[in-house]
Amino acid sequence: MNSKRELLLSWSLWIIAISLLSGAAYLAWHNFSPAQFVSGDQPQVSLASTDTNQDPASIRIPDFVRFNQKTSIRRAALVNTEIPTRENIKPLNYLVEFNDSVFGIAARYSLEPETILWSNYDVLQDNPHSLAPGMELVIPPMDGIIYEWQEGDDVETVAIKFKTDPELILNWIGNELDLVNPEFKPGNLVMIPGGQRKFQQWILPTIARGAAGVSAGVYGEGACSGPFEGLYGTGGFIWPTLGHTLSGNDYWSGHLAIDIGLVVGEPVSASDSGVVVFSGWSTGGYGNVIIIDHGNGYQTLYAHLNAATSSCGRSVVQGQTIGLGGSTGNSTGAHLHFEVRYQGGFVNPWFVLPPP
Repeated sequence: MNSKRELLLSWSLWIIAISLLSGAAYLAWHNFSPAQFVSGDQPQVSLASTDTNQDPASIRIPDFVRFNQKTSIRRAALVNTEIPTRENIKPLNYLVEFNDSVFGIAARYSLEPETILWSNYDVLQDNPHSLAPGMELVIPPMDGIIYEWQEGDDVETVAIKFKTDPELILNWIGNELDLVNPEFKPGNLVMIPGGQRKFQQWILPTIARGAAGVSAGVYGEGACSGPFEGLYGTGGFIWPTLGHTLSGNDYWSGHLAIDIGLVVGEPVSASDSGVVVFSGWSTGGYGNVIIIDHGNGYQTLYAHLNAATSSCGRSVVQGQTIGLGGSTGNSTGAHLHFEVRYQGGFVNPWFVLPPP
């Protein structure tokens, strides 16, 4: 009986001992489990070595630390993102609006105004006054000429024609040329970087006070038959309008005048004294025009008038009203096209007008 009790007691003690050992093993495993590091309670592990000559690459990093390096990485969210601005390499289409000008459109796209005229000869015919609301223009991606390739063209002859380097045409990425077989097809719109050509100037000729027999059929109904004599200029000029601000084209190679802002019906005055040698409707898109010969080599021209109020041969004094502001002829909005000429050549009005 006693032996049975002793055997039972012995088994019970073994069972208790095994249970205690199992619990201790579990606790030991749990304390060193990688899962504990998810919560962020990491043991302090020193990787420093007392051997200053030891290679850092030879230091062994414990497995749980290497595990934690992966799980502890955090990527910050990028809140503000911007799409990078890419250079435009293709021509754009632009629909002309009221109060547009070749000069203003060019400035909007950071181009020279000549580039707009050169690339739109089919609609503008080199005349900036041909611009009209609703007209569609081609806007090149850079200064030069957008050219429609013709049958028989080759890169060398086109480059010579437009005074540029053939390599610039071949290497312009927007032309999408196969350099292994560099060939354009007729009808392709090709960018000619740096291309240029001469303008066909659309201007009213100088009509001196002594001229006679000027043809109204050539110059327009406002042509004066002459010859005339009258007042002479002072040699100094004043602004012909109440306002002194630019509205449209500035002075440049394709527009040998400045466009001054005004409202329809506003008085336009003589910039200097002289005699009227042209008064009324003109050719070339100028609309109603007054031309004054100042008798000292200078002439001034006032275009797009709503009405010319000074007749042919009439002497006018500086500051006298000669017409009313308007938008006649080829014009996208009210302004005064103001030219200054000297001995048949053109002078930039900014050089003779007082500061605004």
